[in-house]
Amino acid sequence: MRNIFKLAARNLFRYKRRTLLTSMLITLGVVSVLLFISVSGSFKALMVGQITDSMLGHVQIHKQGYLASVDSLPLNRNLTGKQIDKVVQVLAEEDAVEAYSMRIKLGAMFSNFIETTNIRLNAVTPVDEIKTAPLLTERILEGEKEGLLKPGEILIPELIAKGMKVKVGDGIVLVANNKDGSVNGQNFMVRGILEGISGPGGRDGMVHIEDAKTLLRIGAAEVSEVAIRLKDIDQLPAVFASLQEKLGSMKNQQGQPIFEVHTWESISPFFNIAKMIDLMTFFIKIMLVAIVLVSIMNVMIMAVYERINEIGTISAIGTLPNKILGLFVVEGFLMGVLGTAVGTAISLISIAIMNATQISFDFGRQTGLLLSPAIGVADVVLVVVIVIAIAVVASLQPAWKAAKMDPITALKHV
Repeated sequence: MRNIFKLAARNLFRYKRRTLLTSMLITLGVVSVLLFISVSGSFKALMVGQITDSMLGHVQIHKQGYLASVDSLPLNRNLTGKQIDKVVQVLAEEDAVEAYSMRIKLGAMFSNFIETTNIRLNAVTPVDEIKTAPLLTERILEGEKEGLLKPGEILIPELIAKGMKVKVGDGIVLVANNKDGSVNGQNFMVRGILEGISGPGGRDGMVHIEDAKTLLRIGAAEVSEVAIRLKDIDQLPAVFASLQEKLGSMKNQQGQPIFEVHTWESISPFFNIAKMIDLMTFFIKIMLVAIVLVSIMNVMIMAVYERINEIGTISAIGTLPNKILGLFVVEGFLMGVLGTAVGTAISLISIAIMNATQISFDFGRQTGLLLSPAIGVADVVLVVVIVIAIAVVASLQPAWKAAKMDPITALKHV
């Protein structure tokens, strides 16, 4: 086997032009795949970060059945008392949890004393909310961002601000029904204008959680959801499984589940876009690998035809067919190794250069988003192994043809 590798390496050096062209095609395929994976991964990470870090968090905990009726923002499905204490206890045991925020979600009527419209509100504790959704303040288009908001202040969505002609500093009134059906109103001062994360049709505003308790006449501890931020989003599957085991399995006296745990993926429709990026990446890999396959197969077939006399000679002096087969397969293998080694080096250097130059771009109203391409060791190893395997597979048919060639016929070939 060692001699076959030596002979295959010599053959590659003998036919330098062919070896160079084939290696360049493999290198181009590897560079294209790795750079596409790194750049598309960066776009995906930015998109996921905008969703999780400015609104949702990575994981959310609700009372069982809340999400099924979330469109009506039901107050009778809020977490209360001991349920909240249990959630806090479980989260304290999770080292992967960086922060969490208690929220009350409610619907209300919004009035500027001239016109009235409906609004959806997230009532939060500002300090906890900023830790859980650190990009939230970047959604504030107008108004002071420091500290998010104080009791008596409200952040209103851009849609309502434009439609109702409300500006920062204006006074407004909110009217809401509590869970018993009674109505209560409360005055607020507009602290800022909030960009809708779901697009121009967003109607979600924000108030302080103490104001929500007063407006809804909530005396005891009560929240609609607990939003959780993890130290590393890659820990999401493990943390979700742990929370599901500790909270999802708990049942009430009637034998019904008490809690429901959801990742951002099951809550946000943007996860479908993330899946489309993954699917597109997969098909691009297939296309580029197919190019490598066809390129190597074509070169190896031409190598067999160009070296018919050589094959006949080594066969006539007693070289066994399996040795000839191995020789051509090893040549394909070595070209795959050479091409992937050079391609991987070029890709990693290119990624480092892109990160060093800090390429930025604008997306909608968000400016200066930094492109940070990165690629994991697993992705690099997978691409390298696949390309080398394809190079070997592409060499099999030409190698088989060479191994089965009749020596006399080969020696007569001109």
